Amino acid sequence: MTNHDTPFPAGKLPLEFLDALLSQYTRTDERLVTGPRVGEDVAVIDMGDRYMVVKTDPITFATDQIGWYAVHVNANDVVTSGARPLWMLNTVLLPTESTTPALVEGIFCQLHEACESLGIVLVGGHTEVTWGLDRPIVVGVLIGEVPRERLLTTAGAQENDQVLLVKGIPIEGAAIIARERYAELLRRGMERELLDRACNYLFDPGISVVQAAYIAAEHAGVHAMHDPTEGGLATGLHELAFASGTGLRLYADRVPVLAEGAALCQAMDLDPLGVIASGALLVAVAPEHATALQEAYRAQDIPCAHIADLVPQSEGIMLVDGQEQRPLPRFDTDEITRIF
Repeated sequence: MTNHDTPFPAGKLPLEFLDALLSQYTRTDERLVTGPRVGEDVAVIDMGDRYMVVKTDPITFATDQIGWYAVHVNANDVVTSGARPLWMLNTVLLPTESTTPALVEGIFCQLHEACESLGIVLVGGHTEVTWGLDRPIVVGVLIGEVPRERLLTTAGAQENDQVLLVKGIPIEGAAIIARERYAELLRRGMERELLDRACNYLFDPGISVVQAAYIAAEHAGVHAMHDPTEGGLATGLHELAFASGTGLRLYADRVPVLAEGAALCQAMDLDPLGVIASGALLVAVAPEHATALQEAYRAQDIPCAHIADLVPQSEGIMLVDGQEQRPLPRFDTDEITRIF
């Protein structure tokens, strides 16, 4: 039960509390195919011969390359539905004490270049210098389209599905840690080459999952996709299971934690499972089609691992670590908040 006098910490609202809010304060209509629901990445609206897919997401952790983040983080959610991202609006909120023309132009340039790279048209938004901020915040709204028969939802995942993790973790988290704490980590003895590689995680392996999602959307047996973001892989898996009404087994020894990400998490005493994980993609696929999908990724030189299985809801959401099994932790407050 939520204590209504206790402030929430930074991060996502608890899933159960958010679910209760959405149940009480939202409504549907005959054209709303997918509405507000925990674990669903997008809204889906029936436009007749196709579905319109809409997503909004803010960038609140990163400051460096914030415009690039805004485009790719929103695009990641749109493509998990099987849709193509097409049009974008952004609200850019800027701090009163440090906003210069160079800062604003830099953000707009990042938005433009990221949109161009994905074939997205920047169609509008709002920009202002506002009180009470110590850093820029960008809130994106991205609109896409999907043929009616190609729509995927997080709730579409099924018992017995294998859960594949495409690429690895924590891609976005490692990039943010390295970019925001570069000088501090150098002073603490971390190698410059490692930090430079982690800074470049933004582009290689990259926070975009667009190509990976397009491959899954074309593959037989794929029931759902979900991109783990704030709260990391662990929270993304909780959201997948919550939306689909299943339980889950995550196999700790199969999770691909990238070397630079592991080193940075260790240096900052963060759990990699709970660090913001944009750049990774979860795919729930029928077991008879899973091997072929993994081979399709390997053919494109995209890493892919079978990390979890969906089980009956009554079996819970568990982490299997060797011979030990325990509840999978959930990070409503992302681990990365502890470095700010």
